[in-house]
Amino acid sequence: MENTTIKLANKSAAWKKTNKRLLHNTGQAIEDYQMISAGDRVMVCLSGGKDSYTLLDILIALQKKAPISFEIMAVNLDQKQPGFPEHVLPEYCASLDIPFHIIEQDTYSVVKRVIPEGKTTCGLCSRMRRGALYRFAEENGFNRIALGHHRDDIIETLFLNMFNGGRLKAMPPKLLSDDGKNIVIRPLAYCQEKDIIDYAQLRDFPIIPCNLCGSQPNMQRQAIKTMLKEWSQKHPGRIENIFRAIRHVSPSQLADTDLFNFTKLDSEPTLAAQDL
Repeated sequence: MENTTIKLANKSAAWKKTNKRLLHNTGQAIEDYQMISAGDRVMVCLSGGKDSYTLLDILIALQKKAPISFEIMAVNLDQKQPGFPEHVLPEYCASLDIPFHIIEQDTYSVVKRVIPEGKTTCGLCSRMRRGALYRFAEENGFNRIALGHHRDDIIETLFLNMFNGGRLKAMPPKLLSDDGKNIVIRPLAYCQEKDIIDYAQLRDFPIIPCNLCGSQPNMQRQAIKTMLKEWSQKHPGRIENIFRAIRHVSPSQLADTDLFNFTKLDSEPTLAAQDL
């Protein structure tokens, strides 16, 4: 009995600490990037994974405390994966007493038909998923689309683009969609994945595995994740510095002629050595 009491106390303490950190980091990201304003209608994309469950949980908590009023609706895209438990998300959202909607679109069959066996499905899958969600947001008057990407996702994407695409880009905390019709926000941008994992376990979310990307063990992102984990263990603080660098960019110290006008330097006074 005593051991059970101690375990519950430890779990409660861990819950409070993790919850407080996630609330703080999410609130700070929302403030820094002005993600949500009074009167906004926020569509929270709920996939059934730990990240989106955590995002929804934290936004609901912040909504109750915020000095402004904004709406939240959870939206799931049912991609018709075989064996997908269709009852889980509606029952979960009903238990929270929040508005929710299920979009039904068979993207699973399309992806499996188009992508050869053994190839990464994420590119096509994400584009189709994005299109369905953007369309629903526009048609139903949501001016914010909230995604569950966290700090680790942003850093991993940076290295994926560098190593495989030859581009220096990651995931911005806030962006205007390519069609110019939707504002996408990532409120968990400052949150570490390990905190989200702990939070999901403490909350005991009804996680729904993805049969598309979840079944691909050789994904390039997994290799990047392993690399970053090794760096974190061998070089404490390195991951934090990488994210800090993403937020503090010096265009004149790179080499992109579209980002910085290097030719203009020829007409400027000669720079002193200490300025270089």
